[in-house]
Amino acid sequence: MTSLNPKQLLLDIPKWIIICALIGFLSGSASAFFLISLDWVTQFRIQHEWIVWLLPFGGFLVGLSYYYWGESVVKGNNLLLEEYENPKKVIPFKMAPLVLLGTLLTHLFGGSAGREGTAVQMGGAIADQFTKLFKLDNAQRRILIILGISAGFASVFGTPLAGAIFALEVLYFSKINFKSIVLSFLVAYCAYFTVEFWKIKHTHYSIPIIPELNLNNVFYTIIVGLLSGFAALLFSRSTHFWGSLFSKNIKYPPLRPVIGGVVLAIAIAGLGFTKFAGLGVPVIVDSFSNPNPWYDFLLKILFTGFTLGAGFKGGEVTPLFFVGATLGSALSTVIPMPIALLAGIGFVAVFSGATHTPIACTVMGMELFGIAPGIFIAIACIIAYFSSGSVGIYKSQIVKGAKHKLYQKFYKKELQDL
Repeated sequence: MTSLNPKQLLLDIPKWIIICALIGFLSGSASAFFLISLDWVTQFRIQHEWIVWLLPFGGFLVGLSYYYWGESVVKGNNLLLEEYENPKKVIPFKMAPLVLLGTLLTHLFGGSAGREGTAVQMGGAIADQFTKLFKLDNAQRRILIILGISAGFASVFGTPLAGAIFALEVLYFSKINFKSIVLSFLVAYCAYFTVEFWKIKHTHYSIPIIPELNLNNVFYTIIVGLLSGFAALLFSRSTHFWGSLFSKNIKYPPLRPVIGGVVLAIAIAGLGFTKFAGLGVPVIVDSFSNPNPWYDFLLKILFTGFTLGAGFKGGEVTPLFFVGATLGSALSTVIPMPIALLAGIGFVAVFSGATHTPIACTVMGMELFGIAPGIFIAIACIIAYFSSGSVGIYKSQIVKGAKHKLYQKFYKKELQDL
C-alpha cells in the first residue's frame, strides 16, 4: 500500500466524488444502451436464424473497423492493464464505440462471445478521458483505470460489490492505495444505480437447496473447484491458441474473422450447434435445473476461443459462466449435491480461475445466489484459482502472491516464456 496524506485526501474529496459520479453515470448509461442493443440483436438472430450465414460478412466489418481505425485499441482489456502498469498515453475514446459496434455485430451474426470485455473497455475509455480534463498525473490515471473497470463490470452484471473488488483484484494490488479502494466502490454503485435508473433488468439465478456443511460436501466442492480450474486453464489456452494461429497464418487482419466466420457459420447454422451462439444465457439458466451433457462445456470453450481468436469482439466472462454452469450441471449426475448449487459453484469458480480473481468471484457468487452457499463458493473459487495455471484470459495481467510463487517454483520455464 502506498502512503496517503489525509489533508490532501480531504482536499481531493469533492473532485473525486464528481469524477466518480460522472464516470458512473456515463459508463452505466453506456452499459444500459449496450445491454438493450445486445438483447435486440440477440432476439433478431433467434427470430432470423438464416442471418448466421452472414457471419463472415459481419467478421469482415469488424476486422476492417479495427484495421483502419482501431489499431491503437485492438488489445482491448489488455491495453487497460498495460496502461495501469506503465502509463504512457490516454486511451483513445474510440475504443468505446469500436468495441460496442464490434460486439453487437458479433452477436447479431451468431459469434460465441460475452459482454464484460465490452463494458469494461467502454468504462475504461470513458474514465481515461478525465485525465486531461482534470489534469491528472500518472498515479491518478491509475485510479481512473480502476474506476473505469469497476464501473463497467458492476453495471453490465448488476454486481457492484464484485465489480469494485474485481477492478482492484485484477490489477497489481501493491500499487493500489486506500483512496483507490474507496473510489472503486463508490463508482461501482454509481454505475449500478445508473443502470437501475434506466430500468435494465439483469438475469436472476436461484440456489433453493443448500446442503449441510460436512466433510463429504467439502470434498465434493474441492473436486468441483479442481475441475473448474482445469476448465479455466483450457479456456484461456484455447483463446490464446486460436489467436496465435490466426495471426501467424493470416497476415491481413480483416481476413481472419472472415475465415473464422465461414467455419463458425457452417458449425452453428449448418451442423446445428445453435446453443453455442451468442451469450448462451438460456442454457446457463436451464443448467440450474436440468443436467447438461458432459461435453457442452468443452464445446463452449471451443466455440468461444475460436470466435475471439479469429478477431470477433466481445468478452470472455459470460462464456466462462456458461462453461462453469454446464460443467457443474453435468457433474450433478455423479456428485450427490443439489444441481443448482453445483451449477452456481462452477459458474463463478471457472471465472475465478480464468481471471485470477477468487475474492471478487466469491463476492459475486454471494451477490447472485445469496449468502447461504457462500462457503461452498469460496472453497471452489480458491481451489480453481490455484489449479488454473499461470496464464489467464488476460495476457497482460500481472499475477503476484502465493499463486505466482507456486508456479515460479514448479513451472519456471513456462513463466519465462510469457
